[in-house]
Amino acid sequence: MTANGTAAGGTPAVVAALDAASVRRYTTGQVILDDVSWTVRSGEHWALLGANGAGKTTLLRLIGALMHPTTGTVEVLGHRLGRVDMRELRAHIGLVSSAQKVPLDATAHTVVLTGHTGTVQPLWRKYDTEVRDRAHALLAELDIKELEQRPYGVCSGGQRARVLVARALMADPSLLLLDEPFNALDLPSREDLIDAMHRLAVTRTGLATITVTHHLEELSPAIGHVMLLKEGRVLTSGTAEQVLTGDRLTECFGRPIEVSRHDGRWLARSGRR
Repeated sequence: MTANGTAAGGTPAVVAALDAASVRRYTTGQVILDDVSWTVRSGEHWALLGANGAGKTTLLRLIGALMHPTTGTVEVLGHRLGRVDMRELRAHIGLVSSAQKVPLDATAHTVVLTGHTGTVQPLWRKYDTEVRDRAHALLAELDIKELEQRPYGVCSGGQRARVLVARALMADPSLLLLDEPFNALDLPSREDLIDAMHRLAVTRTGLATITVTHHLEELSPAIGHVMLLKEGRVLTSGTAEQVLTGDRLTECFGRPIEVSRHDGRWLARSGRR
């Protein structure tokens, strides 16, 4: 894969590929994911939508090299799970989750630095001038340079989310996974994060992203592909225009839903019965 995320011949490189991947709980036999096949290419921006318990986070954990499938295959960044050191692979995947644990008393700059080592606590001997400068640059790129010396614990929810995105980008990943990054954000914070993700899509043309969310309003205009999951199975996937329809979402969530779009942003609301 070239620096701009293309394979030989100029086609977008595959960054993640699942072939009939399933996940079952060994203790109960419960099916969490069932026969999922999916390909994500460089520069694509995907949203994963579905009701609670549909399997969204489990699917993200597979692609994030945090677990193995029970059956089927999963390849990430050209490596098949089960044939690669998962720890080394995770070092090349960016992950953002509101559940991530970071020291609340650490400054935003320090939190971003920990992305270089993939640790919770900072490993100061690992951070030379170049690494520190990179963390400064990422804070500026996410438009939160003024937070450099602010303790993470006193940052707002939206500021924390952007700090975690900057932290994830320290690994210079080809793939960025976002697990409900808008959780508990107020409207201004949500819009700040959406704007930041849109800018990343424009400036980092080779970066692929996958965002798990519950709300269409949280999708940036950069989201071009959507997968709907229902009860662990792929209901449908394709371009946002193909998938984000009232009929598709009604089938996915089990209640009438109306969908509209304005200036590249999506809106869903409950339809009349």
